[in-house]
Amino acid sequence: MVKMTLSTEVMRENLLTLIKKKDDIEKEISSLNEILKSQKNVGMNEPLIDKDDYPRGDIDVYKVRSARQKIICLQNDHKNLMKEIEEGLFSLHAKEKVRQETTVEAVDLDNFQGMNQLKPFVKIDRVDTGSPSHTAKTIVVEVMRDSKLLSLSLKPQSWSGQGVLGCSIVPIK
Repeated sequence: MVKMTLSTEVMRENLLTLIKKKDDIEKEISSLNEILKSQKNVGMNEPLIDKDDYPRGDIDVYKVRSARQKIICLQNDHKNLMKEIEEGLFSLHAKEKVRQETTVEAVDLDNFQGMNQLKPFVKIDRVDTGSPSHTAKTIVVEVMRDSKLLSLSLKPQSWSGQGVLGCSIVPIK
């Protein structure tokens, strides 16, 4: 048996394809829900028979049953796609984490001369008091704070606030 590993680029493309399929399913479910709304807002659970057990005459029963059946099938497909997307994201992030750890281990940060040549790609917008970013341990990062270059260490961890760092990171445009 040959075991193949996908590149992160192929994994990303596969995820984008799955996300596109998910979006298409959501649009189709939405249009089918519009059909149900057009039929006296019958929804997924309203009865299709009257009090005398005859098919309702005020709606197109066939159209409603068909839309409901398609919605149920699409919801199942959506659920399965969401599982695939979740697994794909997990795999992609795990692979990227291994790649980053390997890259970081291969670089001697204490003797890295090219640090000044690196271009910033994000900025920290906010740091919450008492957060992991505020106490700063473990991951070495170079930051520009008040026009001064600082070397900090961050330790992602759970704390009383949101996220694992306690800061807001935004892309630099």
